[in-house]
Amino acid sequence: MIVLDSLMVKIALIGLLGVGAQWIAWRINKPAIALMLFAGVMAGPVLGIINPRADFGTLLEPIVKLAVAVILFEGGLSLNFKDLRHAGSGVLRLVIVGVPVGWVLGTMAGYYGANLSLGVAALFGGILVVTGPTVIGPMLRSLRVGNRVRDILKWEGIVNDPIGALLAVAIYTYIHYVSLNAGPVNLVEISAIVLGSSIIAGAIGAALGFALVYIFPRGWVPEYLKAPVLLVAVIGGFVGADLIMHETGLITVTIMGVVMANRPTFSSRALRRFKEDLSVLLISGVFILLSATLDWETMQKFQPIFLVFLGMLLFIVRPVTVLTSLAFSDVPWRERLFIAWIAPRGVVAIAVTSLFAIRLVELGYEGADALIPLVFGVVIVTIFAHGFSAGYVARFLGIDQGKSEDILLVGSNRWNIAFGKFLSSMDLNVVIADQSKYALRNARKAGLETHCGEVSESAHGHELDIGRFQHLLVGTEGDSYNLLVANDLGPEVGFESLTIMSGEDAINHHNRARVLFASGASFELLDDRIYSGWEFSKTRITEKFTYSDFRANLIEDEEPVAVLKPDNRLLFFAVGSSPTVEPDDVIISFVQPDTPEERKAQREAEKQRNDK
Repeated sequence: MIVLDSLMVKIALIGLLGVGAQWIAWRINKPAIALMLFAGVMAGPVLGIINPRADFGTLLEPIVKLAVAVILFEGGLSLNFKDLRHAGSGVLRLVIVGVPVGWVLGTMAGYYGANLSLGVAALFGGILVVTGPTVIGPMLRSLRVGNRVRDILKWEGIVNDPIGALLAVAIYTYIHYVSLNAGPVNLVEISAIVLGSSIIAGAIGAALGFALVYIFPRGWVPEYLKAPVLLVAVIGGFVGADLIMHETGLITVTIMGVVMANRPTFSSRALRRFKEDLSVLLISGVFILLSATLDWETMQKFQPIFLVFLGMLLFIVRPVTVLTSLAFSDVPWRERLFIAWIAPRGVVAIAVTSLFAIRLVELGYEGADALIPLVFGVVIVTIFAHGFSAGYVARFLGIDQGKSEDILLVGSNRWNIAFGKFLSSMDLNVVIADQSKYALRNARKAGLETHCGEVSESAHGHELDIGRFQHLLVGTEGDSYNLLVANDLGPEVGFESLTIMSGEDAINHHNRARVLFASGASFELLDDRIYSGWEFSKTRITEKFTYSDFRANLIEDEEPVAVLKPDNRLLFFAVGSSPTVEPDDVIISFVQPDTPEERKAQREAEKQRNDK
């Protein structure tokens, strides 16, 4: 235990617990936040290893606030206006109609369902208009629902976060004003203060965003400094706006992210990746820290009546808010019902509630100290209720698009078309993508589904649903293009789910992407072999006919392409990487054509069978 008293060890442990929980959640396909909360509670109140208030002291609040700022900026950076083609009207309704309806209903639930005072209930109801983008993002990655549902939930979560915080700011300003002044309350003055501060904060965010997208493409900042400059600008903008009025910095960073998402920077994807990696680390750390701040005394303040409030939140507040907002919209009923159920809360709700709970306690508001256990109850219940049931609800409503089993072949050439036809004969759905309509004609003649467009742009712009594919095989004659697509889409789909064809130098390429075939056979060689009559064959592995027997039957230069598992997973052989082959697997091989003698014997045998 002496070693664990070191703050350096505790910081390392926070990172290990947070990232470890996210990795386990990915492996078991469950909401990461649930495991992070569990890890934080175990390390905090249960085992007493981490005590954030004692360990970090006055630094705890700014650490959490700055982490939330970066997380919200990263969320804003993913809000491209092109996505609004699918979700625009729905998002607008959920902001204009949903926020006030949700706030009023949340306030009533807090007042009648949790016995909070009206002022505290109104403040808490304002915070709860948010949904958790830090939870919804990972949840959507594990679901296969349509782009409209995904975009509505994503935009709602990120846009409503600063709005909920601002509602809380406005109500806290009102409460603080009342506590300091015995006279009548000037609502016009309070509204003007909040509105003016919000406009200034938004202007700061827009100015910073436009400044960065102006200087980055002009080379005023070197590539290696762009990410650090961006991070400093986000923190500086957040702090500057927060000095004007508490929590308005959330507006600054969100608008800054949205501006940069919709303007060219020539490094936007690299910067977005940096922010995504950073936000994963920050989300992990913040959840461990906040859940570790719980103590038994605070947890004992969770009253049984709070269960009534949680029930009202799940089954009245959210459904009524969404169904009212989307009434008479073009969103289908099944999708409305799904959106009405999905509303997990996350790090912003916990961070903002914890901040205002402390301030309300200082003002002497009765029941304010119950907000911390109550918000943790909301987060835990909504995560488990929505996170663990989302897949079942999507399937029940018929909007689940099923498991990702399709194969995407990039490049409409002879080898890909022949391979696609062979996979189709094995009941696998194949899509051939190419930028040339002319090149796709042969794929269409072969009866294959096609997509015309640059695959990276199509994937990011939603013209191509990249989530439907279990594997991407990038097989064009352009070596640089293959690597470019791999580097761009690899983080989206997972590098283990993307394979490229090699040019002449497979040895160098396989360090940057998975290269097809153990031999790394080049595109030119494969194309020549298809032209020479090489073909694909399939072989089922059994207990009697093993993988070793299969390898022994291959002749020179023949080799396996992929393994089809009984559950329809297709695993490719690559340079330095071979899938495990077991009985009942089907191996797809690329083999030499039969000799004329063999073909003649085959025709005669077939004729004899027909004669019988």
